[in-house]
Amino acid sequence: MTDVTDTAHLSAPIALRIAEVSALMRAKLGAGSGRLGAGGGTLAAALRRASHRLPRRIRGQARLLARAEEKARHPKLCLTLDAVALGRAADEVAGYLKSIDLADRRKGWWLGMLGGLAFNVLAFVTLLVVILRWRGFL
Repeated sequence: MTDVTDTAHLSAPIALRIAEVSALMRAKLGAGSGRLGAGGGTLAAALRRASHRLPRRIRGQARLLARAEEKARHPKLCLTLDAVALGRAADEVAGYLKSIDLADRRKGWWLGMLGGLAFNVLAFVTLLVVILRWRGFL
C-alpha cells in the first residue's frame, strides 16, 4: 500500500513551480492593485485577468500550467501529470515574466500618451490656422 506522504515529494515541485509562476504573474502584471490587476489566488484566476497582456505562446504555456494546478495539489492525481512538460512550461512562463521591466512599461505608456497629446495639439493648431486663414483673419 502506498502512503500519501510518498507521493508528496512528486507533487511538491510542480505545485511550487505553479505557485511561483502565479506569484510572478500577480507581481509583474498588476495583481492586487484593485479591479484592473491580474488578481486571484490561483494561476487560473490570474490568467483570466491578464491573458491579453501575454504573447500567444506564453499564454498557451500558462494555460497548460493552470489546467495542471488543481491536479498538482492532489497526491494521486499529480502522478498523471507530465512533470517534464510542466517544468518546461513553468520555465518559459517564468522566464518571460522575469524579463518584463515595469519601469520601461510605465515610461512607454507615458511617452505614448504624451505623443498622442502632442499630435492632438498639433492637429488643433493646424485646423485653427486653416480656419483663420479661410475666414480672412490671417
